[in-house]
Formats: sequence, C-alpha cells, structure tokens
Amino acid sequence: MAPSKLKKAIGAVKDRTSISLAKVGTSNSLSDLEVAILKATRHEEYPAEEKHIREILSLTSYSRAYISASVNILSKRLNKTKNWTVALKTLMLVHRVLCEGDPAYEQEIFFSTRRGTRLLNMSDFRDASQSNSWDYSAFVRTYALYIDERLEFRMQGRRGKRSMFGIDDQYYQDHHQDQEQQPGSEIARTTPVRDMKVEHIFSRTQHLQQLLERFLACKPTGSAKNNRVVIVAMYPIVKESFQIYYDLTEILGILIDRFMELQVSDSVKVYEIFCRISKQFDELDMIYGWCKTVGIARSSEYPEVERITPKKLELMDEFIRDKSALAQNRRSITLELKNEPENEEAKEPEPSEPQEDMNAIKALPAPEDFTPEPEEEIEQEPEKEENNNNPN
Repeated sequence: MAPSKLKKAIGAVKDRTSISLAKVGTSNSLSDLEVAILKATRHEEYPAEEKHIREILSLTSYSRAYISASVNILSKRLNKTKNWTVALKTLMLVHRVLCEGDPAYEQEIFFSTRRGTRLLNMSDFRDASQSNSWDYSAFVRTYALYIDERLEFRMQGRRGKRSMFGIDDQYYQDHHQDQEQQPGSEIARTTPVRDMKVEHIFSRTQHLQQLLERFLACKPTGSAKNNRVVIVAMYPIVKESFQIYYDLTEILGILIDRFMELQVSDSVKVYEIFCRISKQFDELDMIYGWCKTVGIARSSEYPEVERITPKKLELMDEFIRDKSALAQNRRSITLELKNEPENEEAKEPEPSEPQEDMNAIKALPAPEDFTPEPEEEIEQEPEKEENNNNPN
C-alpha cells in the first residue's frame, strides 16, 4: 500500500474511533455536538460538509454552556493533532463560528487563547508526516495568526478596552456620553472615522495595517497553492480583505484632507503610513491576481486596488520639508524676539545718572554781576517816592 493511501486509512480509523468514543463517553446532548465537530474536522483532504457546520451552529446558538463545550472540544482537537488537514479544518471551523455563530464565541475564544489554551496560538505547529507538508504547516500557522488578529480587532471595537494600540473606555465615553443618555437607543461602540481625533485614526490605521499584513502572509506557497482545502480556507479571508482595503482607503482620504493642517510630527506619521500602505497595496494587488486565477470569488467582487505612486510620496515629503523649515524659521524668530529684551537689560547695568529730587535742590548764590530784573526795580520805586514826600 502506498504511503499516501496508508496515511488516509490510518486517519479514517482515527476518525471512526474518536466518533465512537464521543457517542458513548458523554451525555446525549454534548455527544451530538462533539460528533458533529469530529465529523467536520476529519483527516480526509476534503472540505467539511455544510450540514455538520450547520448542526454545530444550531446546537450552540442559544446556550453558553454549549459554546464553552465546543471551544474545549476544538482546543483538544488542535492540541492532539499533528495532521495539517485536521488542524486547518479545525481553524476553518473556528473562523466560521466566529463569523456566523453566537457573539459569545468571540469572548470565549478570545479569553481562552489569552489564558494559553491551544486554540489560535499555532506558531509551533508542524506536520512531519510528509516531505511536502512544510507548505501546509506554514499556511496553518499564518491562517491562525490572521484569525487571532481579526479577533483582537473585533474585541477592541466591541469592548473599547485598552490594548497595545491605545484605544480605551474613556475614549468611547467621551464620544458617546450624550448618546448613551437617550433611553431605548441602540448604541454602537464605534465612532465614524471622520469624527475621530488624529491619534485615534493613527491607532485604527495601525491595527488595520497589521490585519492586512496577516492576510498577505496567508498566501499559500508550493504545493499548498493548488490544494482544495487551502483554497476553500482562503475564500472567507479574501472576502474580509475587501473591507480592510475599503477601510484603509477611507482613512487615507481623511488623512489627505487633514494633511495641510497637521503638525510636522503628525505629518511625518502620515507619510510613514502612506509609505507602508503603498508596499502593502502592491502585494495586495499581486495576491488578488493569484486569487482570480485560482477562482476564489468572482472577479467583479474584487476592488480596484489604487496604487500610491512615488510622485505622491515625493510631494508629501517636499511639503513636510517646507513646513518643517518654515516652523524652524518661526521658532528662531520667536527666540530672537524673546532674547532681545534680555540683552538690552544686560547692557543697562552700566553707571547711569541717578534721578535727582527737585525738592532737595538748594538755590545757588547770585553771581556778582547779577542785575535784578526790572520788575524788582518797579517794586522799589514807591518806597523812594514815599521818602521824598516825607518832610522829615
């Protein structure tokens, strides 16, 4: 028997054994859930049947206990297997329940992963059963990283909890305090990007860029490029990348509108964002070309990737240089104006004539050749006349 056929036979035996144990090892209600998960993650290199996934979604739609149980089953499945097919199909199921399942799945998987449960932390996964399994193992690792990054992004937006990108509850309280006071209104925990402050736009942009980077890393290589299970796994994340691209282009337009009004430091950040996104969009256009060739989604569904030309980056760089030079000139002029009075005061300590008190000045004696004014003579004339008229 050929090695590939032997591997398939061993995988089929493992699947039947696991399903049989699940039927007798748990209660009837949970056994149905475990059996459905095991059937959806069989060793065969064929996508899971839709009826099994629908059964899992139905069983966990209104029960938090079932959601916790399903997460534990998926975690055990990933922890035990060394087969890339089982690992990839299990991750595909995780992605599916996160997209279409109960919202409680997000919290359950998020906190389970952060507690160290082997669910989305597949960085050390490796299938050594085949010589060409390296390409498949690499895809399993990058696919898990993308799901984890997507979950982090969604949880950040839902809870507003402080994360490595700096958005916290206070930010949402500042923007929604007035709306939350309205009774009976459904309040979304997000703010339109155009109404965000610059620092929050930078934070959101950074997270979207990281999510896009995870998607770009998921491009399969080698023999994995033509595998049916891999192509089926690529379909939902390619569809999600459309929205990532639209969100980034919206942010780029907003940053361009505000570019003239930004400080030099913020302008530099915008320039760095454009440089990085320019490279990402080039890679995105290439991966979209491969996806169209393989037949992932319809060609009409793909966005027309708008390239960021070197000319645009050059204009932004020139504007930043001019604005920086102008700001530096203004700063130097301001410093000169501030220092000028200080220099004058520094020169003033030279000896200066003290101001004299006019009341303390004493009259000087009249000079020898001083002649009284005529007014004084006129005042003395009446006395002479009186002396002349006096007969004595």
